[in-house]
Amino acid sequence: MDRSRIAIVIPALNESATIALVVEAAGRYGVPIVVDDGSDDDTAELAVQAGAVVVSHPQNYGYDVALDSGFKKAAELGSEIIVTVDADGQHDPSLIRKFIDAIVAGADVVIGIRSRRQRFAEHLFAWYTRFRFGISDPLCGMKAYRETVYHALGHFDSFGSIGTELMIFAAKSGFKCEQLHFRVQERAGKSRFGSIISSNMKIFRAMLLSVRCIKGAAQRSVKIHGIIK
Repeated sequence: MDRSRIAIVIPALNESATIALVVEAAGRYGVPIVVDDGSDDDTAELAVQAGAVVVSHPQNYGYDVALDSGFKKAAELGSEIIVTVDADGQHDPSLIRKFIDAIVAGADVVIGIRSRRQRFAEHLFAWYTRFRFGISDPLCGMKAYRETVYHALGHFDSFGSIGTELMIFAAKSGFKCEQLHFRVQERAGKSRFGSIISSNMKIFRAMLLSVRCIKGAAQRSVKIHGIIK
C-alpha cells in the first residue's frame, strides 16, 4: 500500500528526547502525525523538523483526547490504515511494518501484546478482556486499525478508555481482530502515567466503564500471532 495512505499517530507530552527518532523511523512506513498534548518543551518543533504533521493542543488534555485528535487528522488526510505508536521509544518502529502487513492481509484491528506489564490494574483489565474477547493486552499503545473501524464508531474515545474503546467496539461488532507479540524497550525518561496509585485508579475506572459499555456483547475469539524478534 502507498505510504501516503497510512498514518502513524504518535501522542506526545514532553518527549523531546525521543520524538525526532520516533518520527523519522515511523516516516518510513507512513505519514507520522504527532499530537503534541500541551508540551512545555520543544516536542512540537522537533517533530516538525523530523517530518511529522503536528497537531498541537493548547494544554494537556490527556492520552485519549490526543489519540482522538490524531485519528481525526488521519481521516482528514484520507488514511486507510492508522497505526498508533508511543513517543517514548518503548515501541520499536520497525514493528510498524508487521502491523501494517496484518491489516493488508485482512485484519481490521491489530493489537500489540507487550512482553511485560507494570501495574496490577493492567493485569486485571487484561484478564477481563482475555476472558470476554480473547484480547490479551488491551492497554498496549501499539495498535493498527483499518479506517472503516474508526468511521463505524465515529470517534476514537468518548469516556477516557486509555485507548481501549475503539478496540473493544471492533471486537464486539464482529470486525476481524488479530494480535502480535513484541518486546517492550526501555522508555527514555519518566513515565507520564502518574504514580502507582493514580495510574491503577485510572485503569480501574476505564475497565469499569468499558464493562458497562460492552454489557451483553458476545464473547469472540481473537487470533494471536507469535513473538516478533
